[in-house]
Amino acid sequence: MITLEELTPGNFDAATAVRVRPDQEHAVSPVMQSLAEAYVHPDGVAWPRLITDDGRPVGFLMAFLGIDWHGDGTVRRSGLWRLNIAAGEQGKGYGRFAVESVAAEIRRRGGTGMYVTWHPGPDGPEGFYLGLGFRPTGETSGGQTVGVLDLA
Repeated sequence: MITLEELTPGNFDAATAVRVRPDQEHAVSPVMQSLAEAYVHPDGVAWPRLITDDGRPVGFLMAFLGIDWHGDGTVRRSGLWRLNIAAGEQGKGYGRFAVESVAAEIRRRGGTGMYVTWHPGPDGPEGFYLGLGFRPTGETSGGQTVGVLDLA
């Protein structure tokens, strides 16, 4: 059974051991960077989770929940901040499970839209996100394409 686990001292090493394929490393930050980013956002906007299948680590996700999108307090958004599916575990539905899990958490908190950014280009995950129903907003963030999924 696929589940999400909160990060604990007991699964920290398993989470930080999750590695994407070498050809994907330029498109997604490593888990350790995500955990550092979660730590420096003490307002609770970061939602890191280990993805397991029958207790076996297969990926990592980090959502952002109500983050100050422009840094000036005018726009708050929620979405998928990071998705790392282990190299040997891709193509098995874990990424879809991660997106659906974050969407469910955003809905539970009253959100109606889920945002994500992706590395543009033929080696990026654009096809994956578009296939799940995300649409580009026309914005970019840090050189990445911004997409949104309607949750209403």
